[in-house]
Amino acid sequence: MASDFYNTLHGQGPRRMVHWEHWSDPDAESWITGIDYYDHPRLCRLKWNELYPCLPFGVPAEDTPVPRPTLDREKSANHESHAVRWGADQTGTFLHGEAFFKTPEDVWRFSPLEHAAKFPEWGHVVMNWDYSSEEAIAQRFTGWKLDTDAPEGSDASAWFYNTMFMWPMLTFGWELFLECCLDDRFERIMDEFLEINRRVFRVFARLPIHYVLCHDDIVMSRGPVCSPPWMKKYIYAAYEELWGILAAKGKKVLFMADGNMDECADDVLALGALGIVTEPYTDFKRLAKQYPDKCFAGEGDNRILFRNNDAEIKAMVKSMAETGKMCGGAFMCIGNHIPWDIPGEAIKRYLDYSNQFAWR
Repeated sequence: MASDFYNTLHGQGPRRMVHWEHWSDPDAESWITGIDYYDHPRLCRLKWNELYPCLPFGVPAEDTPVPRPTLDREKSANHESHAVRWGADQTGTFLHGEAFFKTPEDVWRFSPLEHAAKFPEWGHVVMNWDYSSEEAIAQRFTGWKLDTDAPEGSDASAWFYNTMFMWPMLTFGWELFLECCLDDRFERIMDEFLEINRRVFRVFARLPIHYVLCHDDIVMSRGPVCSPPWMKKYIYAAYEELWGILAAKGKKVLFMADGNMDECADDVLALGALGIVTEPYTDFKRLAKQYPDKCFAGEGDNRILFRNNDAEIKAMVKSMAETGKMCGGAFMCIGNHIPWDIPGEAIKRYLDYSNQFAWR
């Protein structure tokens, strides 16, 4: 039997809207449950799932204490590693290619394919795997039964952060990427990144999963980073090919991007995406009305939660519920994340109002 989450992905969500939250707020878990997450993570999660089964969390097998974060409200950034606090720990580095590439000539000399086996040395590209061959990539999935089907109706999935756009941005850093991306010499580099991703997606097509969550931050809060012609040449054509590899094996794509997807959503959905996970800058009601059978997540805004105004949070939840009535694939989701500094009281308001109003 298909889960409510699975049905929502396919635009057929239940009357009670399903939550899909991007969560990293252990302090709120402690506040809401009354059990210190760091001292008793298992007991805290068990209590949480009892209080809010609409948003279940994974429960540790043991109640081993979790180290308390070294970063807090007074010092939330680690300037030495170019990281910030994230949940109970901290992020990976936000210093991307700047440490390795200094000039456009450094970019032109670089071959992603020649470097394919060396990406494990580069944490700044996020998915720092060995991409030298399909066999090397498949080694990351040794616990999976390749070339078998996932159970019908299951939520089995994989995800990939560097779907196409992220590769040059992470590898070279923002400034060099934007300085070089319009030069004809950039085509060879993008072709090599595409060949790396062909290997990845051919492996994904062999996994016992139903969908792949493909992440690419092709937009910012005000819209697209690059022009429509550039996107069509380097990004959308790649999506069509890579997602076609999955479609040939009956697997679907969910697309995730930070920012405002208004100008890119139609193109992404036309390429076969099951739906879009993005941020509240996007016009979700337009998408829900135009694509009632697709799925969408991310309309909720953490800036409203951060202000912790009861009337604002209530109005936000009611607005999200209106979207849910327009589209069977709309999720309850705070699109710009629930980070560690959102007050527990605000999250409790959000979840309690969701229990009250988030019904189709």
